[in-house]
Amino acid sequence: METQNVTLSLPKELLRQAKHLAIEQGTSLSGLLVQLLKEATKSKDEYVEAREHHLALLNNLDLGTEGKAGWTRGDLHVRQPGQTVC
Repeated sequence: METQNVTLSLPKELLRQAKHLAIEQGTSLSGLLVQLLKEATKSKDEYVEAREHHLALLNNLDLGTEGKAGWTRGDLHVRQPGQTVC
């Protein structure tokens, strides 16, 4: 894998904590950042894929209404005489 150096500006306390975390995980700070960035981009890719899949399912969903509601809001909210609203 080809790599490229980057320069980061981090708050000193965050950098200190990140170095400790890298040591605890037995890796370098660079390795820790690579791992975290891979996880973040993988998560984003999986979200986009799942969203596209579910939108395709919705587009193919047939409710038998041909895209038109056969009722009005009032039809759905008809109240019986004496019925109270909570």
